[in-house]
Amino acid sequence: MLAVLFSGVISAQDTSTSMRDYLAPEKASRNVFEDPKGASPEFDGVKVSVGGDFALQFQSLDHSTEAPSLGTVGTTTTPNTLQVMGSDFNLPTANLDVNAYLAKGVKMHLRTYLSARRHNEAWVKGGYIQIDDLDFIKEGFAANIMKHARVKVGMDEINYGDYHFRRSDNAETINNPFVGNFIMDNFSTEAFGEGYLFYNNFIGMLGVSNGKLNQTAVKGTNWNSPSVYAKLGYDKQISEDLRVRLTGSFIQTNGLSTGGYLYNADRAGGRYYYVLLTKNDLMGQDNATTGRFNPGFKKMKAFQVNPFVKYQGLEFFGAYEYVTGNKASGLNERATDGDYTQLAAELLYRFGNKEQFYFGGRYNSISGQDDDVSAERKIDRFNIAGGWFMTKNILAKIEYVNQKYNNDAVWGATSALRGGKFNGLMFEATIGF
Repeated sequence: MLAVLFSGVISAQDTSTSMRDYLAPEKASRNVFEDPKGASPEFDGVKVSVGGDFALQFQSLDHSTEAPSLGTVGTTTTPNTLQVMGSDFNLPTANLDVNAYLAKGVKMHLRTYLSARRHNEAWVKGGYIQIDDLDFIKEGFAANIMKHARVKVGMDEINYGDYHFRRSDNAETINNPFVGNFIMDNFSTEAFGEGYLFYNNFIGMLGVSNGKLNQTAVKGTNWNSPSVYAKLGYDKQISEDLRVRLTGSFIQTNGLSTGGYLYNADRAGGRYYYVLLTKNDLMGQDNATTGRFNPGFKKMKAFQVNPFVKYQGLEFFGAYEYVTGNKASGLNERATDGDYTQLAAELLYRFGNKEQFYFGGRYNSISGQDDDVSAERKIDRFNIAGGWFMTKNILAKIEYVNQKYNNDAVWGATSALRGGKFNGLMFEATIGF
């Protein structure tokens, strides 16, 4: 993949460059977004660090629908109904991380999902190589450039928006103050190349990916067309008490059969298990994204703005996202494009002598149309949560969630999403190291 440098920005995070800090993946600490840029540790041989994550939820959710009919069960005349929800544990999830220091300023990251909602078996999520120095070519080679630059290449999550740094990545949930991810979960693992430039609290990034989640060189009906994305932002610790970050991101996916993964590429699955499923619906790993919404666009254009402000223990993170694209069926485009808007706002208060406790709320909504002639879809979610970092590696959290769908036939004549609602409590315990 081609990586292109874009004018940009240094993160205002701790630039500690201990071997442990350098080898950890980006989401190893609270409120760390891009991996901080600093002097690379000296290299005296290959170093390998192994870590992992474990997460377990206790779910107590109820659901209901205003749909006038859910049809019948199979080919019978028995009226279809919602699945009966109870209170119990979900399947535990686990990750395995391997990080290696291969040369001065050169690290590799690899993540394997050992157990996930969508896949019970172990399989590789993805990985990348990150280059912060070019001393492996010649000592001091392009040192003045690499002091501010970075190249990242891999088959892993692309750096679109800031929320993917705070979301739950299967069992890696220690940096998500809540249990669920956004309704439109902008997260995709693709073959990519990214170039960064960090300068005076500004960050710039330009990246390109092949737009695909599943990789193959066989064309068939696949139209292999690259996606291009970029980010520009500012991140500064203004004082001991105040940190401010603001970023804007843009992505354009160009394929009809390979460009529709941005909101549908999480192969781990959603957190709210089995909500608004009926007796006719697939269960288990065959229906693993309940509670989320994928607009299903191809040839998309999307942009996202993310403000982050932390003043002492008070913390705000927000997202405004707009996406437009074509609800193509295979290679057949619709006559007009559609668009959706996502809004999200999180307000937390962290307290305790190490900010080991927190409570707060999140509002998340999406609204839009599949095309010019379709009716509007609308989903609203509200969360209240609290948590306790028992140690820096162990977090216990509790959440109340309430999610509602508008009552319109656009969801389907017999869909439980029509006027659907789910609400209740989620408990989650996670360990990350």
